[in-house]
Amino acid sequence: MRRIVVLGGSGFVGRAVCERLVERSPGGRVTVPTRRLPHANAIRHLPTVEPVSCDVHDEAALARVLAGHDAVINLVAILHGSARDFERVHVALPQRIVQACRAAGVPRLLHVSALGVAHDAPSLYLRSKAAGEDALKRGGLALTIFRPSVIFGEDDSFMNLFARLQALAPLVPLGGGDARMQPVWVEDVAGALVAALDRPESVGQTYECAGPQVYTLSELVRLAGRFSGHERPQIPLPGALARLQALAMEMLPGTPLLSRDNLRSLEVPNVASGQLPGLPALGIRPTALEAVVPRYLGADRGRARLERWRRAARRG
Repeated sequence: MRRIVVLGGSGFVGRAVCERLVERSPGGRVTVPTRRLPHANAIRHLPTVEPVSCDVHDEAALARVLAGHDAVINLVAILHGSARDFERVHVALPQRIVQACRAAGVPRLLHVSALGVAHDAPSLYLRSKAAGEDALKRGGLALTIFRPSVIFGEDDSFMNLFARLQALAPLVPLGGGDARMQPVWVEDVAGALVAALDRPESVGQTYECAGPQVYTLSELVRLAGRFSGHERPQIPLPGALARLQALAMEMLPGTPLLSRDNLRSLEVPNVASGQLPGLPALGIRPTALEAVVPRYLGADRGRARLERWRRAARRG
C-alpha cells in the first residue's frame, strides 16, 4: 500500500504518522486533507506528503480526495465539546468515511479510538468513541482499530500542559488525581499504525496501545513538574470541588484545560485490559515515559531551550 490518506494528519499524532509513512515508502504518496492549508505547514516539507484543501465532513469532497488511494488512516478526534460536537466528530464522521471509502473504492481503513470506550461509559467522549467504532465495524471495510492510552511526545498537550501550569502556579489543585493511566509514546502509536498497513493479519483486530507502566494522574503531574524543574505541591480536590473547578474552566474563553466530561472519563482506568493484542503484536516494544519526557520538558532541552535563546536575543 503506497497511497495513503491521513485524516487529522496535521495534528500531534498525525505529524508522527506522516513521518513514519515517508520513511516506510519514500516513493509512496501521503495525502492530508485539511480545511485550512496553513494548519499543515508542519508537514508540508516532508517529501511525498501533499496537504489538500478539503472539509472532511463533506462526504462528496472526501470521496474525491480518497479516489486513487489504497488506505485511509483516521486520527480525527476531540476531547472537549457538546453532545452534538462528539456525535459529529466521533460518530457521524466515521460513517461518512465509510461511505466515502466505498464511493472511492478504498478497501482499507485504520482508525484511532481510545482505551476505556463503552456504550455505558460515564463520559460523552468515551460513549461517542464506542459508537464510532460500531459504525466502522458495520461498514464492511478491511478495518483495524487502535485504542491508545494518553499519548505523550514533544508537542503533546498533556505533560507539557502540567509542566506549564507548575511553572506559573505555586500550587496545583487537582481533581481525579487517583485516576490510572498507561501513557504511550506518540512514536510507538505511529509505528503501530504504519506496521499494521503491512500486516494482513491486523485486519479485523483491535489493538490496545499502552506504555510499559501504569501511573496515577497525580504521579504524572509530579513527574511533569520534576522534569521541567517546577515541581509544585498538589492539593487533592474532592469530587464536588473538582466538578466546580471544571465548570469554571468551561466558562472561560477558548478551549478548557479540563471539562466535567474529562473528569467523568477519568472514572474509567485508562489502562490496557490485557484481553486484546497490544503493541508487541505489531513488533513494537513500548517506550518508557522516563526515557522520553525529560528530553523535551527539561529547562535546557527541546523547545524550552529555543525559547530561552529567543528571550536572550530580545534582551540584546
